[in-house]
Amino acid sequence: MTDISELETRITTALERISSGLAALSNQPGSSDEDIAQLKALLEEERTANSQLSERVKALQQNRADEVDKLQGELGRLTAQLETDEVVLSKMRQVNADLRANNDALRKAIADGGVTAELVNDAIAAELEGLRVAQSADRAELDAVLGELGQLINDNSSGAQTHSSTGREGADA
Repeated sequence: MTDISELETRITTALERISSGLAALSNQPGSSDEDIAQLKALLEEERTANSQLSERVKALQQNRADEVDKLQGELGRLTAQLETDEVVLSKMRQVNADLRANNDALRKAIADGGVTAELVNDAIAAELEGLRVAQSADRAELDAVLGELGQLINDNSSGAQTHSSTGREGADA
């Protein structure tokens, strides 16, 4: 982007030098009107080129700003999804640790011959909580997939709108 700004500055400087040269030539007696007209035409062409470059720079800057905004939105969405996934993963780890501890206690009780209804209830409750957390993890994964599909659909519909507004496929702007 700085290269474009530097080129624009150089072109503007050149145009100013040409303009001052034309003024000096027009003040000299002996310079022909044809030379002056040719130089003025060249100056006008350079001004047009400079104007076009300025418009291109503005368009590039706008496209860059739009792309940055789009990427920031995507980053926010993905960050929120990651936070959700981390919470679900933490719950799964805790439930799995509880389930392992309960199963160890149940195995020990079976080996000792002292299985109680409380141990069985705790085992069933831990397993039920594990299923709930697994369902929550599946839901989070499904939400992530739906979010990606929604983003793809939005991108495709934006592309289709842009395509239909140009009126031709593959047309240069």
